[in-house]
Amino acid sequence: MKLSEHFSLEELTVTNQQGLDNTPDQEIIENLTRLAAFLEDVRKVLGNRPIMINSGYRSPGVNKAVGGSIKSKHMFGLAADIHVKDMTPDEVVKAIRDSSLEYDQVIREYDRWTHIGIAELEDSPRKMALIIDDQGTRSYA
Repeated sequence: MKLSEHFSLEELTVTNQQGLDNTPDQEIIENLTRLAAFLEDVRKVLGNRPIMINSGYRSPGVNKAVGGSIKSKHMFGLAADIHVKDMTPDEVVKAIRDSSLEYDQVIREYDRWTHIGIAELEDSPRKMALIIDDQGTRSYA
């Protein structure tokens, strides 16, 4: 099922956690549709480079199995971990941070991928740019 021009429900719900149900309910599909639209905007900011989804929606069971935060926005369909063709995670974070996009969080994680999150409908985007690595979590300078 296509959620936007370049993103499908299938790619935003794929998991390597065999045997664990990762089927989103209707409310989460609505969030994933908003996330897909946002990722289209991210794609434009990044020069229309293809975005590969490592992890989108995670059911609570999948989130636990992968060691995700107990407050992870992935469980609500509000976040994705991405790779962008021909860009480092650092370059992706800088481009998003320096854009006018209304992101909630953009995080360079272990310098291997970029986490991007959107706010709940009733919340204002926090526009938090962070780094998470072996030294902990800190603001992206």
